[in-house]
Amino acid sequence: MPRSRNNCRVTCPLCGKRKARRACPALGHDICAVCCGTKRLTEIRCPSGCVYLASAREHPPATAVKQHQHDVALLVRFLRDLSERQSRLFLLVCAFLTRYEPPELHQLLDIDIAEAAEALAATFETAARGVIYEHRPTSAAASRLGDALAGVLAEAGQDSGTNLDRDAAVVMRRIQESVSDAAPPAGQNARAFVDLLARTIRKAGDSPSGVESGSSRLIIP
Repeated sequence: MPRSRNNCRVTCPLCGKRKARRACPALGHDICAVCCGTKRLTEIRCPSGCVYLASAREHPPATAVKQHQHDVALLVRFLRDLSERQSRLFLLVCAFLTRYEPPELHQLLDIDIAEAAEALAATFETAARGVIYEHRPTSAAASRLGDALAGVLAEAGQDSGTNLDRDAAVVMRRIQESVSDAAPPAGQNARAFVDLLARTIRKAGDSPSGVESGSSRLIIP
């Protein structure tokens, strides 16, 4: 365990408050137990071999179980009344969002997802009426994300061999609504929806049970 010159435990570099007591294989240095537990698989990309990750999955605390139940209930609500095709598109988009990496020094925020989804929904709604017009988000971050999402949906359309305009419009509106529904009442978390996806959608093989969506799966109880 690394120690400072006065033989005291090193302070956690993530919170800057608590003592660093756990060796984090993802970050390559020690962090505190609280940051390990709260930032696991959200801000920290934990490798599958991490002993703390394995322990948490085998013996989840009551708060983690409650959080998981709440997350799954939200996702079920997001998927309400969608057709099978629309549900698959919704999960495809969610899986993509968990892998999306913004340009360096930028972080994916819920507002970027909402703005990109709103613009894409408007574009697909217009196309469904036979008019080709591309609606664009106002922010550069949302615009980049929108372009990436458009590519994912275009590829899905090629794979299905049918026009996806109407279904894509419905799905993107639902993504926009889901971002709003996932936000906490006080609005203190700018990544509530992003964190929700990080907790519930993982790469295939990370869990023995789930609903596969592309290279990812939705984790269910």
